[in-house]
Amino acid sequence: MSDAIPTLETIRLSLADKVATVTLNRPEKGKHFTSGIDLTMMMGLQAQIKDDCDGRMREKLRELILEMQDTLTSLERCRKPVLAAIHSGCVGGGVDLVSCADMRYCSADAYFTIKEIDIGMVADVGTLQRLPKIIGSQGLVRELAYTGRKVDAEEALRIGLVNRVFESREALQAGVHELALQIAAKSPLSIRGTKEILNHTRDHSVADGLQYMASWNAAMLMSQDLMTAMMASMAKQTPTFKD
Repeated sequence: MSDAIPTLETIRLSLADKVATVTLNRPEKGKHFTSGIDLTMMMGLQAQIKDDCDGRMREKLRELILEMQDTLTSLERCRKPVLAAIHSGCVGGGVDLVSCADMRYCSADAYFTIKEIDIGMVADVGTLQRLPKIIGSQGLVRELAYTGRKVDAEEALRIGLVNRVFESREALQAGVHELALQIAAKSPLSIRGTKEILNHTRDHSVADGLQYMASWNAAMLMSQDLMTAMMASMAKQTPTFKD
């Protein structure tokens, strides 16, 4: 894999100290974390899926929706932890996006809204599937999805949507970066395994999760990372792991 960081049109990328920072970069579309779905793109969908056969047109639309779902699910599949740092508005598709992250943090000015209901559609790329498991309340998720009302930072913290609220956007960026550095210093093999197990456990029974855990550690436990961590602990030193 090349170390070169690609230059993209709507996303900024940077990499330092084993932490990658991915920033949404469309200032002309709004000052928020994300303003949600691009309505101009939505208006062009009809031409994109046009077909003389109604069945084939619907098939194309389904494939397009599945592709958009998979784009966000890639954050969940990513072997590395994904931390979302949210400021100002997290609207519509933004909620779908951050629901895929491992952890969510926000600044005091942040708010969240499942906005799809206000443009006459059903949130279709993950919010309705993931949010109930994040906040643990079907009733509250339904209230938010049916009304499209705003959830401010204080409420987001109270219901478990975010882990922590920072006073300012600057404090948010610094605080989340510090957390990322802490994670990046751990055993990469163990971090990858922990994410894999947590994702599997969320979607399976306790018994299934324990079976999968046993198989995982039977394969991965006896590693260089384990020996490095144990030796460093005995010597009261900070371990350094292979990438």
